[in-house]
Amino acid sequence: MKYEKRVDPFYKSKKWERKRQKILRRDGYQCQLSKRYGKNRPAEMVHHIFPREDYPQFELSEWNLISLCNAEHNELHDRFSGEMTEKGIDLQKRTIRKLKENGKLPKMVSTDPAP
Repeated sequence: MKYEKRVDPFYKSKKWERKRQKILRRDGYQCQLSKRYGKNRPAEMVHHIFPREDYPQFELSEWNLISLCNAEHNELHDRFSGEMTEKGIDLQKRTIRKLKENGKLPKMVSTDPAP
């Protein structure tokens, strides 16, 4: 019996594919977390820093999207529970800090991302 993972239709939409390509270009097709630690790895996906399920209003917001390799992405979520890991929460906190510094923090984002 073959296991088939259900894909959210959003990720098949033209809107998402265009935004995904734009973010990959913006980030030079490089994993931004690996780059932060001095490593050079190609990006394999675009990640929502604040999950779509919890923040659908930010699903296409560029500040909420980051290019990652699969290894780094897997460290941001617990693959069994779906919950953010400490590393994922840290990325959310850094994002909030950066948005605050630039005066661009959306009103709907809590300054305490951990539920």
